[in-house]
Amino acid sequence: MITAVHTLVYAEDPDTARAFFRDVLEFPGSDTGGGWLIFKSGPSELGVHPSSWEHEGSTGSTDQRFDVSLMCDDLDKTMAELTAKGAEFAGDVRDEGWGITARLKVPGAGEMTLYQPNYDPPATSR
Repeated sequence: MITAVHTLVYAEDPDTARAFFRDVLEFPGSDTGGGWLIFKSGPSELGVHPSSWEHEGSTGSTDQRFDVSLMCDDLDKTMAELTAKGAEFAGDVRDEGWGITARLKVPGAGEMTLYQPNYDPPATSR
């Protein structure tokens, strides 16, 4: 039986990225040896999206196969808290219909989506 989802972030500077998840996002974790930190990331959910689409007169496609996003209850508040800890964001906040999103810069590893869902997320449903 599947018991969890294990997510990987590939980083050019893994020590800096690990410090960001540990110190800024405050994810609890374990050192599995040699500085390899594995973080508890909380409840998770998995969605399967089409690689090409047509929606409201627009079409699109992607070669991307996997994505990692972080979810929050209040995007403005979370962004303010993270900014106070030194986090940076790229671009503007966007309303995607399914949620309000921001692009969170992960030092040494690029960007990931931070979002406040506009649906009842299975990961946090009681």
